[in-house]
Amino acid sequence: MSRGSVKSLGAVQSLMGAAAGRQWRLPARRNRVRVERAIQVRMRDGVTLLADHYIPVTSEPVPTILVRCPYGRGFPYALLSAQLYAERGYHVLLQSTRGTFGSGGTFRPAVSEADDGQDTVGWLRTQEWFDGRLATAGGSYLGFTQWALAMDPPPELKAMVVMIGVHDLADAAYQQGPLDLFNMLSWSDLLSHQESVGSIAGLIRMMRAERRLRGALERLPLRGTMDTLGGKGAPWYDEWVGHPDVDAPYWEPFRATEALARTTVPTLLIGGWHDYFLNQTLTQYQTLRSRDVDVALTMGPWTHLTVDNKISMPQAISWLDTHAAGRVSGKRETPVQVFVGGGWQEHHSWPPDTTTTTWYLQDAQQLSEASPSDDATTTQFHYDPADPTPSVGGRIMATSGGARDNRKLEARADVLTFTTAPLTESVEVHGQPVVEMYLASDNDNADLFARLCDVDPAGRSINVTDRIVRCAQPDGEVRRVTITLDPTAHRFNVGHRIRLQISGGAFPRFARNPGTGEAAGAATVLQPVTHTVHHNASRPSSIALPLVKH
Repeated sequence: MSRGSVKSLGAVQSLMGAAAGRQWRLPARRNRVRVERAIQVRMRDGVTLLADHYIPVTSEPVPTILVRCPYGRGFPYALLSAQLYAERGYHVLLQSTRGTFGSGGTFRPAVSEADDGQDTVGWLRTQEWFDGRLATAGGSYLGFTQWALAMDPPPELKAMVVMIGVHDLADAAYQQGPLDLFNMLSWSDLLSHQESVGSIAGLIRMMRAERRLRGALERLPLRGTMDTLGGKGAPWYDEWVGHPDVDAPYWEPFRATEALARTTVPTLLIGGWHDYFLNQTLTQYQTLRSRDVDVALTMGPWTHLTVDNKISMPQAISWLDTHAAGRVSGKRETPVQVFVGGGWQEHHSWPPDTTTTTWYLQDAQQLSEASPSDDATTTQFHYDPADPTPSVGGRIMATSGGARDNRKLEARADVLTFTTAPLTESVEVHGQPVVEMYLASDNDNADLFARLCDVDPAGRSINVTDRIVRCAQPDGEVRRVTITLDPTAHRFNVGHRIRLQISGGAFPRFARNPGTGEAAGAATVLQPVTHTVHHNASRPSSIALPLVKH
């Protein structure tokens, strides 16, 4: 295997590490760092992947952290995923995944990561500096590369740190039924252009994705959109658009779900209540915990782009110190930490014990704990995919994601709201709210979007959690639609109001339902729908909230 030259860490990079360490309150640096760049690591099929080795200058044997990344080996990954760890007593191998940033082969999300990860560990075993203790770390797609390795966990693997990580790309694409349009297209566009624009320009480009991609997001049909955006291309995008059935054999190579049933490696999971991969993080936690794996969970108020490094990085280093290096560290007292109501709570598991309280939809757009009267009351709303109800905030990989003011959205005629009176006692929700909706529609091809909001005394309506479902049914037939909202932990304070928001879509976060029954990837014709929501004694539409016991 050929090697690059070994150099001391650059002065600028070292200063950045020192500043980050102070800002994020990291443990003191243990050593200086040298870097050996562009090391060639050969895979079983002859393809060569490139990696940078961050070398702690120490005479002691120290563990190795493997970080496999498709986004390059420069800033910010060099700092966050390599330098900061190496400065605290770890070898770090930061490797560019297949087909990215000088590594050979073709990048196709997920499909080569298990084999390439195993081959890289095999290479590590031949290195004189590798002491037999291995850990992995990283977020988002870097989490997938960890789960792919953990499908057949190497005996050397002592610890994993997965931040806002994914283990199932089929679920990422179609986790709620419709295509997660914005996230899938913007991510594919990022991969298509990242090597031609540079890291800083790439970050700026990503921040501007909502405005820059507006025309592409509105384009019909969905298939072929990436062909209009230039760059290297992302051939997987059309494949994903054309495979909406997540149970189809096509999706098997895009999953590392088996790792959750196989690994016994101590794992720290860090996620956000508004993160794109919220549900996958909680599935990872619950599956590992059910198998008595040593697993810890931190859930903050974050989106995919706003994880607070003051929280995540000290916890990551502490976890690695404890489980990979065997050092005395600030071991957490409880395995679960969740952000609720402006502060952190500690639990032994999540969700904690809860009781369920139900609020019913009433006339005049009210929400009440009282059961509805016998009056046959209904409320109608219209959804037109040619003028789709826009998405506001939520679990998108954009600067506008997360908790946002929904008042402008709720002023639209195609959005219904049902709201409680101001609360006289605080209400704290932990878990998944469940909406039961008695609905009749004049088009049997439609979606239903439900969102829970917190309305403050000033009238700001802030989204807490939501979910979209497909609700196809014969024209005009009243049916009960159950919508289990995404998990959350949220406190509604005294004087605030609880609001249920209902609409026919959330675009461009989710692809529009064309209303014609055509496959969404090929559809070009759009048909509207009118929904009638029933809320009376015989058909009591409602939202049930899991409330934490104090």
